[in-house]
Amino acid sequence: MAVHCIGLMSGTSLDGVDGVLATFDGDDAGRVRAHVYQPMPASLRTALLALQTPGEDELHRAQQAGWALAELYADVVDRLLHKAGLAARDVAAIGAHGQTVRHCPPGHPRLDGDATPYTIQVLAPARLAECTGIAVVADLRSRDVAAGGQAAPLVPAFHRAAFGVPGQAVAVVNLGGIANATLLRADGQVRGFDTGPGNVLLDAWCQRHTGQPFDADGAWGRQGTVHPDLLQALLADPWLQKRGARSTGRDRYTLEGLDALLRRLEPLDPVDVQATLAALTVETVARALMEGDWGEAGPGSLQRVLVCGGGARNRQLMNGLAERLWPVPVEPTDAHGWPAPWVEAAAFAWLAAQHLQGRAGNVPEVTGAAGPRILGALYPA
Repeated sequence: MAVHCIGLMSGTSLDGVDGVLATFDGDDAGRVRAHVYQPMPASLRTALLALQTPGEDELHRAQQAGWALAELYADVVDRLLHKAGLAARDVAAIGAHGQTVRHCPPGHPRLDGDATPYTIQVLAPARLAECTGIAVVADLRSRDVAAGGQAAPLVPAFHRAAFGVPGQAVAVVNLGGIANATLLRADGQVRGFDTGPGNVLLDAWCQRHTGQPFDADGAWGRQGTVHPDLLQALLADPWLQKRGARSTGRDRYTLEGLDALLRRLEPLDPVDVQATLAALTVETVARALMEGDWGEAGPGSLQRVLVCGGGARNRQLMNGLAERLWPVPVEPTDAHGWPAPWVEAAAFAWLAAQHLQGRAGNVPEVTGAAGPRILGALYPA
């Protein structure tokens, strides 16, 4: 029996909320009925950014921000229903990610001694259920952490359903605030991991120096020149040397950290820094794909790279990946039926459907969890 689910995602970049209403029938990846994007109000973005670091009265502020985010999500749901011509009663559940403000999975440097791993996504899911009259599946990452996993990336299972081709080795790269890669091996096995910064530093640096929330099409960054010493300093990050299951977040890639590196170098033109940050994203993705676990056939088996997320619309990043990975074709997921901005929100709609059907949503080989787990907590309508 076909079910309708909604997926809501406000990513690391904090630019806005993507919402997808999708229909699922059995084991398939579903089909999208409607997509909506709604910009993040500046006041809420500021509040969520402030929660990325410890501060005064942060428990109160987190609850206020979670409530406001739930109401923003509810607005997106209303627009989706209107666009799809459906009523709330027609939708089985909403998969709501919330906003990650802390991510300390097993192995995180902040977890000294026997400290407990955790991941925190700010949201008020009960408020979202109340506002929409639709059941909400939220807190989608903590069960994987409880099972010893990284809780990230969570999208590879959906990528397998949407883009897997028997006998072909395909990589799916999500260029969000943090970039992640899914390796769909020719033998049917799946691997995946965060690769490093996607747009998070690019967007923050662009905002600081141009006043724009992101570098549209990479137009500003393309005017600059990559600075080799800065690029090498960025690539020396110990986290980038890890292999296997790994995840990271905004707390690792900050303007403060970038400023500390820049103070060790001669003064650089801001546009050259932007060009270097784009090169960092390209290089970390390319290395991750070339060094990833592709099985006995090795990286040479890779036949195609599909790119989704906001970075798929950045010509500087796409051209850089195409050049770095040549002769492997690099193309947006649009060419395979899933417009790049829709994919991550669609994945959380899929995860909600998995939860309702009592099916695992994680891939233990990706996250490092002890086994398959049903993800999320259900807040009834």
